[in-house]
Amino acid sequence: MEGGLSGRAMAGGAVIVAGFGFRAGATAESLVDALERAGGRNGVAALATAADKARAASFASFAEALLLPVHPIDAGRLEVQETVTRSAAALAARGTGSVAEAAALAAAGQGARLIGPRVASGDGMATCALAEGNDA
Repeated sequence: MEGGLSGRAMAGGAVIVAGFGFRAGATAESLVDALERAGGRNGVAALATAADKARAASFASFAEALLLPVHPIDAGRLEVQETVTRSAAALAARGTGSVAEAAALAAAGQGARLIGPRVASGDGMATCALAEGNDA
């Protein structure tokens, strides 16, 4: 999705997007745990991750269980986002300091801001960051 989100919006047109980064072996439970540690799903209007990860079975089942739309973010859009976290592994593999933060910001639209830095699931297999943006 190129602009902001359409869909459930908070007061004033603001939306919250949960962005995710995760390893190939991450389970739906890892993703749930990361979301809970980031602040929970209350108010979250959509999920976002790297385009090549959006079709992973664990992520698809996680999104389906939450009944939330998924916004796959292409590599070019991930790379241009300003992230708080600077993971050397993410920079080397994806060109961004945090896939979770970058995906959330990109999906939340122009002028989006992170609610907080990414957090990891207890098993270290997934990360989640929440971003707030305007429904453009």
